[in-house]
Parts: sequence; structure tokens; C-alpha cells
Amino acid sequence: MKMYKTIIFLFLGMLAFTACDEALTVEPSDNRVTEAELFQDPATYRGIIAKAYAGLAVGGQAGGDGDADISGIDGGFSNYHRLYWNMQELTTDEAIIAWNDGTIKDLHGHVWTDGNEFINAMFSRINYQIAVCNEFLELSTDAKLDEYNIPNDIRASVAEYRAEARFLRAYSYYHGMDLFGKMPFREAGYDPAVLPEVKNRAELFEYIESELLAIEDDMVDARMNEYGRADKAAVWMTLAKIYLNSEVYTGTARNTEAITQLNKVITAGYTVPSVPYAYSFYADNNRNGAESEFIWTINFDGLNTQTFGGTTYLTHAPVGGSMDPTEFGINGGWGGIRTTPEFVELFPNEENSADMRETFYTDGQTKEIPDVGQFTDGFAIQKFKNINVDGTPGSDSVGDFVDIDFPVYRLSDAYLMYAEAVVRGGSGGDLNTAESYINLIRERAYGDTSGNISAGQIDLQFIIDERARELHWESHRRQDLIRFNQFSSNKVWAWKGNVPSGTVTAPFRNLLPIPAQELNQNPNLQPQNTGY
Repeated sequence: MKMYKTIIFLFLGMLAFTACDEALTVEPSDNRVTEAELFQDPATYRGIIAKAYAGLAVGGQAGGDGDADISGIDGGFSNYHRLYWNMQELTTDEAIIAWNDGTIKDLHGHVWTDGNEFINAMFSRINYQIAVCNEFLELSTDAKLDEYNIPNDIRASVAEYRAEARFLRAYSYYHGMDLFGKMPFREAGYDPAVLPEVKNRAELFEYIESELLAIEDDMVDARMNEYGRADKAAVWMTLAKIYLNSEVYTGTARNTEAITQLNKVITAGYTVPSVPYAYSFYADNNRNGAESEFIWTINFDGLNTQTFGGTTYLTHAPVGGSMDPTEFGINGGWGGIRTTPEFVELFPNEENSADMRETFYTDGQTKEIPDVGQFTDGFAIQKFKNINVDGTPGSDSVGDFVDIDFPVYRLSDAYLMYAEAVVRGGSGGDLNTAESYINLIRERAYGDTSGNISAGQIDLQFIIDERARELHWESHRRQDLIRFNQFSSNKVWAWKGNVPSGTVTAPFRNLLPIPAQELNQNPNLQPQNTGY
């Protein structure tokens, strides 16, 4: 069952969600429903937590990202998932975009400023999402449940939702820590009239870690929750992510702790499926076998979560030139996103690799990119397809919106993180086990054992290259390159630094700038680094 695809609209007539700097308010839809009656209905709590999940998938209160959550920018552009993908992918060697929408090209060129509207929207979207989670937590305290005489059977479900709201809040703070370093900080019950305090990166790390550890026992067991809802394994993966990146965030390596969390994930019953790699990015990826390795997904549906962000963006925007949109289950391509020559070269035979993760479209495309604005300059990538295994298109017969669920976390990522943590000196794992994990990934990629590697071949350079081959366009690359000290310094790719052949860029770009408008509005915020 694909959760949170229709229910996100259920209570929008009753629930008034305001901007992130104001309180969320709940009012009766008319004189027939009182607040007490509303909150005595268990569906109310489900509806509000659904909004917290939906905030990752759609950009507004209406279909097609209408009635946008964030003002000053189109709801499709301000979609959380689309913004986060742009921050993590367009800034790297994995993706480049042809469009001239505002300052979008500045992301790949590493010439963004603190006035970049997409960076500003990402900052606002993170804070909006945190506000939604805080308001759910404020509306579901024990005192509130007592006030409304909520029976114990409903309280049990509310307790699960509260743990998930805390997880979703920590997840967004994790993104803020990763992208911006410091963030305004608010918990449930905040006074909207008081400017929020600010936590630096180390303080955010401590808070996120403590929250995730605190809710672990309250989350539904791994693989036991409804599809699309977070469970214990999502908590473990997020902990593993912050531990693996701890040296970047705090200056102290935490690879042993990463291995501890990854071992929990790896032994929880997920499997690398025997179906082809491509199935993981098809319209029916929730039921075609690929889902066996999905730890947590953001769910999309062509009828009930109609957004121009999410996987709709990742399906339409990479189609252009001589590509046939019907092969992707859509009604047309947007001629925007493709990849760089440097990413192409990570596959041994580039255009005809035995590695089935290589999905370059080359007909009419050049490998080199003399003109960023020309879609046919640069190989296209055919990763996300709105088709089912039987070849039929997704549920939207018009072909605008797609059904592809986005895998936030999957087992292959956990395997590669485990190998990296071992190579970096973490205890609790070993290189031979890492070899077996990596070969499971590569056997799916090659269809046999011809791509298998030995333990002696596993070093940090192999790992970051393998992460790109396995996880490209899944919102990991910027974070990976920074962890490997290859994002600004030590690595170049086409049009990095806004020059055709690429150049290194200044290290201050390892953090995105806190928007100038936010600095002006909140004196507690100060620029987090020099250069912007």
C-alpha cells in the first residue's frame, strides 16, 4: 500500500498551516465541529502526521504544488525533495542543467551567492518542515490528550506518530546541519514572537544524535511499519549518516559508531533483490521486487501526489534531444538535466559498459559540454522511468506526473557505508565482510560475478567511485565529495567554477550561505563562514 498519497489532502480544509515563523493553528472548519471533537477523531492525528511526511514530497496544499507552502517562489521549484536534490547533485559532477531559470546554473558553476533563490528556498523549506513537526508535537502532548479524553487505543497510535514526528524533525535538522552548518533552532511549544536561538554545527549534531537515540525504542520495528513511514531502521541509517560524516560536522571521527548502526540495518532483513537494478527506479518499484532493499522511501503517485518536484522532476527533466518520452512513461521531456564527462568516465567502457547501472543516452548527445545551455551537450541519464515492469506507463494517463517512489535509504548504501567506515578505521567490522557486501551489489549490476572485486581493491577512492556508480542521482554526491575532500578542492569537472574545463573552488563553498534575508531578520544568525 502506498501510504500518504491521498490522506495528505484529507484535513486541509480543517488545518491551517502557516509560515515557519508563525504558529500552526487548528480551527474548526465550521460551527459543527469543535476542536475537542476534531482531536477525538484518530484520523486527525493521522492527517497531521501525513502532512509532515507530505512536506517532503509536495510543494503546496493543492495538486501540482498549488497554494505553495513557501512564498516568493513557485511551488514546484520549492518542493523539498527537488530543492534538496539540486543542492546535493547539481553542485557536483553527477548533474548539470541547461535551463536559465533564475540562478539555477550557479549551483553547478559554484558561483552561488547568499541571494540565490534556490538556496534561500531550501533554507525556508527546512525550517517550514521543522515547524510542521513541532506543531504536531505541540498538539499531541499528554496534556492535550488528557484535555480531549483520548482513549488508550488512540494514544498508542499517537505515540508512534510522535516518535515519527521527532524523527522527521531530526531528519530536516540533519539537512540543515549538512548544508548550512548552523540553523535557527526551535522545539515544540516555541513562542513565535521570540526570535529563535541558533545552534552551530556541533550543537546541531549533538541534538540530532540525542533525538534519534531517544526515539529509537519508540519507533516501529524495522520493516514492520506501513510503506513510506519511518521505522527503527530509518533512525539507524540517519545515525549512521551523521556518524560517517562526523569528522566534517564536529572534527571528530565516529566510524565505529557508524558501523554499530549499520550492523543493525544490515541484519534487519533487507536484501539486495535479484531483479535488475533498473527496477528500483520504475513506477512499480514499491511492488516489483526492488522494494526488498528500501529502508525508507518518499512516496509519489501520479494521481494523488501531483507535484512538479520529486521523481516527476527526475523523470521529465533528463529527457530531451532525440529521446522518446513514451519510453519513460511521460508526455514530454523538459530538456534540462544530464551529466558530465567526468561522471561518464567512472564506468569502464563508458558507452557500452557491462555494468547495468550505466544508463547513458548517447544518440545525438556529445560527451563533452561546450555549451551548458544546450541539452545535447553532455550524455543524458535514463535512470528514472515512469513505466511498470510490464512496460505500461504509470497511473496518470495524461503523462504529467509519475508513480516512482524515491529511495531515501536503501541497503546498497548501507553496504557501501559499512565498507567506508571499515577502511577509515572503525571497529566492529572487517574488510572481508565489506568485500562480500560490495560483491552483492556488483553481482546485481553485472548480472554475474564478472564485476566482483577483492578485499585488496577496497580503498577510499574505489568506495567513492562505487558510490557514484551505485547511488548517482539519489541525493548523496555533494555530501560524499565533501567527506572525501573532493568537493571544492582536489577534484574538477566540466563547468565547475563556471569554466568549461572546470577548476577547483574555494573551500568556503563546502557550506551553503545562510540567506542574506534571514541574517537581516534574525540578529541571532551570523554568517557561518567567510567568502559569501
